[in-house]
Amino acid sequence: MITGTITFLVIFAVIGSILYGRRLIKTEKTDAVFGNPERAKGGIHWVIVGTSVLLLAWLYFSWDIAKSMYPNSANELCQVAKVNESLLSLKYLFPIEERQLKSTALIKRERDNINNYIVDIKNSPNFSDQDKKIYIDLLSKIQSMIPSLTSERYMEEAVKNKIKSFAARITSLTEDFPKNTFPTIKNIEDENKRIKDLKKQAGWGATGMEIPPIPESEKGLKFDAAAKELNKISDEFFEIRNHNLEYLGQAKVIRTAIKEYKNKLNDDQEKEMVLIKEIAKLEKRIAFASVFPPHALDVIEQSIRRFDIVQKEEQGNLRIIDALLFPGGTIVASGPVCAEAGPGRWLPKPSDTFRIFGDLLKPSVGFKMIPMFWYEMMGVNKIVGFLLPDWIADILPGKYPIHTQDGRVIPNFKSKVLDIVTGEFEAFKIPVPMGHIWDSFLRVFLGLTLGIIFGVPLGLFMGLNRFAKGFFDPLVELYRPVPPLAWAPLVITVFGIDNVGKIFLLFMVSFSIMIISARAGASGTQLSKIHAAHSLGASRWQILREVIFPNSLPEILTGVRVAIGMCWGTLVAAEFLAGTTGIGFVENVARKYMQYEVIWITIFVMGMLGLLFDITIRKIIDKTIPWRGKG
Repeated sequence: MITGTITFLVIFAVIGSILYGRRLIKTEKTDAVFGNPERAKGGIHWVIVGTSVLLLAWLYFSWDIAKSMYPNSANELCQVAKVNESLLSLKYLFPIEERQLKSTALIKRERDNINNYIVDIKNSPNFSDQDKKIYIDLLSKIQSMIPSLTSERYMEEAVKNKIKSFAARITSLTEDFPKNTFPTIKNIEDENKRIKDLKKQAGWGATGMEIPPIPESEKGLKFDAAAKELNKISDEFFEIRNHNLEYLGQAKVIRTAIKEYKNKLNDDQEKEMVLIKEIAKLEKRIAFASVFPPHALDVIEQSIRRFDIVQKEEQGNLRIIDALLFPGGTIVASGPVCAEAGPGRWLPKPSDTFRIFGDLLKPSVGFKMIPMFWYEMMGVNKIVGFLLPDWIADILPGKYPIHTQDGRVIPNFKSKVLDIVTGEFEAFKIPVPMGHIWDSFLRVFLGLTLGIIFGVPLGLFMGLNRFAKGFFDPLVELYRPVPPLAWAPLVITVFGIDNVGKIFLLFMVSFSIMIISARAGASGTQLSKIHAAHSLGASRWQILREVIFPNSLPEILTGVRVAIGMCWGTLVAAEFLAGTTGIGFVENVARKYMQYEVIWITIFVMGMLGLLFDITIRKIIDKTIPWRGKG
């Protein structure tokens, strides 16, 4: 219900935004020439259109619209798939799914194999003339054995009657299938068991990508019963063989000759043994195949065609739902189990995704006992102890207290300061973020911040000083082209799998980017502005602060935007390699257990966090450097 309402709201938002955009074009000024940045400002309605189209595509291709509007459709298509699967083995015998009869294709293939063997044996220098004669004689007998299976006059009456009985059963099923009384309850115990199992059955989506297999509607029950009957017919049919007396006599002669020849072979006659085994396999393939006279199975083919027409008619609007609301695939069956085949299998439904994401956010569920994003109450003393270094207490004059003779320790000023810097004091508690998302966010933020703090000054220095450029440029350019993943094993080995190694790796990524962007900004400052500042009596520090740094800011902030994307990609890879928390860790574990919804959640979270960083930088650019692009 909620998904259906969202779908209609999204469609309404797309149509409304397009109409608003067309009306706005007619009323706004048109004097802005092509290339003017003013033409690209605004347009929030097009943001709505783009986002809505993306969400609508997700809803449609994940089959969530089908799930919301027709919740029983997957279960009914599951029963239809069972019928199609049970028919498939029978259809395979006839030119329904294939181009020709299975018997025809098999005979053609084996006759070609026999002729190829005969040609190869005649031209082979590895066998004696006597052995060649034996092989060719056996192959000729196998070839002459085929007509005993394909001739109508050798076919036994009992086999003909069985074929007619199978055709009659399919015809009877075809006549009963459209009736409202089908299926009739034959076993009360089986029916009670089905009803009991049906109550335990979870709905579509609640079991992940699997489809509830027990029929839940009258239509589904009808197709399920037909599938069971067709499976019985198929199993019984493939047990019969057209092994008449003429065939059995010829087969006995061939098998006896093969056995006698094998017994005469010595251990060193490997090539002869291999070839005679191949000939024996060829004879067995023909024996175990369902080879019948050309028109012996016509009655079964006709009954199958009639049932296929009837079962498609009985599907009714389900065929339209399947064609329109299950794009790129459908529901398939494998025995009693059904599954999604198509984009609905690997593209999770928004309703399931957000439901699972809500569970992952809960501290009672989470992922590996850690929520994706939550908070914990932490004392201010712990925060103070984390921020303040312990050496503050060490540099104070005096000594730490020692115990007295009566076993007491009297604190002094130095020990009290140590308690403060180590967080060993009582304080009120405040909510502090925690969870996988927060851990990844904090790592990226710290690594990026350190890269900016150390990279920007060095980049400016290299852009203004010949010595700095010549000294540091080879060092930076030596490690900058190396992919971050190449550094990851070394960094993690040196610093360990905790946060220090990951933050240092992110620092390395952002550090080189910030150096390049700051150096480009400093060296690209217009010389006329620097001369003007000199002529006005500005000092070097004033020129750096008022002229060079403001002119470098666009390049620096652009470098920050690039570094954010690189940091996110590197972080996930680092958490893949070594980590117990973080978005990359969640995705890695979900990948191992094929939890597609969780994988898509991590992708969505990474995209949203990256977008949040990028929007923040864009706002900073707009506020701090309004002169960007204006000369």
